[in-house]
Amino acid sequence: MQRLSPALLQDNVPFDLIALIKTILAATKEISFRVSQAHLGDLMGSTLDENIQGEVQKKLDVVANELFKDILLESGFVKAISSEEEDTSVAGDKNGKYIVSFDPLDGSSNIDINSLIGTIFSIHKAPENMAADDPDMFKQAGNHQVCAGYVLYGPSTMLVMTTGSGTHFYVLDRTHGGYLLVERNIQIPADTQEFAVNMSNQRFWQPEMQSYINDLLLGDTGPRDKNFNMRWIAAMVGDVHRVLCRGGIFTYPSDSRNPEKPYKLRLMYEANPMAFLIEQAGGLCVTSKERIMDIEPTSIHQRVEVILGSKNEVEKCLSYYK
Repeated sequence: MQRLSPALLQDNVPFDLIALIKTILAATKEISFRVSQAHLGDLMGSTLDENIQGEVQKKLDVVANELFKDILLESGFVKAISSEEEDTSVAGDKNGKYIVSFDPLDGSSNIDINSLIGTIFSIHKAPENMAADDPDMFKQAGNHQVCAGYVLYGPSTMLVMTTGSGTHFYVLDRTHGGYLLVERNIQIPADTQEFAVNMSNQRFWQPEMQSYINDLLLGDTGPRDKNFNMRWIAAMVGDVHRVLCRGGIFTYPSDSRNPEKPYKLRLMYEANPMAFLIEQAGGLCVTSKERIMDIEPTSIHQRVEVILGSKNEVEKCLSYYK
């Protein structure tokens, strides 16, 4: 099995980007250890604080964010970072070549039940003509990502990453402490009989999404003429990983519960990196109106609706909106 650096060099990834990726992965190794020891180290449960999203932070959220922030800002590779847990961007080295957006611990509601959680990250080149403390440098469409990935803290710690030359799987080998390439160029089946959506919100969805899901539920007695299974992990990293492994469609559609916040997922450090991974694996990642990676961001914490997965099924879902 190939180690990380030779695999990245095979894809012609620049040396400075490889160094940054290895810095990110050093943080994920420590987070993986902290997650595995959470019950033993008083890291379970919530803090008394809310993040910028208005969500109560878990203790591991705070730990993971600090680990990521410290190691990236000390590396010298990044001009700035943005995180789900930070109010705005945080300046790094003024000469840094890259900016990094990340969700330090996706699916943190699963922490207390020992279920799947993960880290999501996205890397862009840093604009040379902007100050390190200017958050506007993060207003770049997903098309400009140079690397995106996530690390899944499951039975094994797995890295899923792309630098624009396919989506690849790596596994953390604890015998030597490095990530090993286990599968190159993942391809998502174009057709599927599996979907992932939070059904408890169904009554708040737009009519088009309600009609689409209703037709899936009718199975071989409905217009789709085939049965579908529903799967829902409640951590985007887990649901997207299943799609990459065996196909499917994952959606977090817009809903009417709060008219001021119709969307759930964040563009910069959830939707964009997942879109890059999914498209590099032959799938689609869109809203009901446009391709995710074509969206020009307006703010660091901007939210969007997400429909992603097997190409033919995503296109079928979109047909309901036409």
